[in-house]
Amino acid sequence: MKQLLLFLMVAPTFMAVNTNLAGISKALGDGDATALGNYFDDSVEVAILEQEDFYNKTQAVEKVRAFFQSHQPRSFNQIHKGSSQSSDSQYCIGDLVTADAKYRVYIYMKNVDGKTLIQELRFNKE
Repeated sequence: MKQLLLFLMVAPTFMAVNTNLAGISKALGDGDATALGNYFDDSVEVAILEQEDFYNKTQAVEKVRAFFQSHQPRSFNQIHKGSSQSSDSQYCIGDLVTADAKYRVYIYMKNVDGKTLIQELRFNKE
């Protein structure tokens, strides 16, 4: 009985994370910075190649949009994902194939007020 109650309490969190990761993956593969921005927290650390800084949500969307315009995404494939023991944070690592190169993408997400939001997004050229 205790296991069932624990599952019922934790299951919605895992379902929300998977839904968010599906939406995030689609936005990355489509090169849709606006859709990706729906998953950003109010402040996001964005690292694109050698340029790294903290941005508010609007600025972060613009930085990612500029990257997508310069490097047109073709596909995104999740390689690895996981969560902390307490399940209050998750990560995803994947490959973004663009018109000109392949990039390794690192995404760090944290649960904020019941939502899983991106805290950090990194694009590194492979």
